[in-house]
Amino acid sequence: MNRISQKLQEDKKILSIYFSAGYPNLNDTVQIIQDLEKNGVDMIEIGLPFSDPLADGPTIQASSTTALQNGMTTQILFDQLKDIRKSVNIPLVIMGYFNPMLQYGVENFCKKCAEIGIDGLIIPDLPVDVYADEYKATFDKYGLINVFLITPQTSDERIRFIDSVSSGFIYMVSSASVTGSQSGFGSTQEDYFKRIADMNLKNPQIIGFGINNAETFNQATQYAKGAIIGSAFITHLKENGTGKIDTFVKAIR
Repeated sequence: MNRISQKLQEDKKILSIYFSAGYPNLNDTVQIIQDLEKNGVDMIEIGLPFSDPLADGPTIQASSTTALQNGMTTQILFDQLKDIRKSVNIPLVIMGYFNPMLQYGVENFCKKCAEIGIDGLIIPDLPVDVYADEYKATFDKYGLINVFLITPQTSDERIRFIDSVSSGFIYMVSSASVTGSQSGFGSTQEDYFKRIADMNLKNPQIIGFGINNAETFNQATQYAKGAIIGSAFITHLKENGTGKIDTFVKAIR
């Protein structure tokens, strides 16, 4: 069974952490992953830096730019991760935009992910219809879960279609904004969280965008299986380097 599916079956709320590969320094990637697992994180999203990250706010954009300036590429990331399964057991997801995957070759990219032990992909700019028609068979061939995003503006019909072609979890964007722009959740967002929970989808939901401390993590996980923290962790890395990861995780839960 895919590690994501196994993790989702555990009787606990999932804490997933996102960071940009190659940030703050090119060769920090593996150390950050190991330290996050060691400190109790349940799942990690490894950002594949891209020059035009349309869903990302200024914090993640800046980390992506720095990573690219550091020399991070798709091939370098794969080289860094080639032995990751010798030391890390939790689910690993690559989050990135479709262009670098297309350039690498979609089948080659998926094959490499499978060889390394990557469990899933999040590709914000790959439409679910195109995925279902053209790429789902390839992802399935290599045992990769593709995770789709929904927002408060996504129609119920579209959400149910996404649910039907998904096999892991649904990434529930907390609001119609870029990452890192929220602080706390209001009644509008809580109503949205409740609405999705009441749809009784077959795939659990993990909420992202706007989760930055214990309070927002607990708010989000009242209604969902877990929550994702990205910008707040990038800020922590900017201020502390790769030290004090234990302090960051302990402050969340």
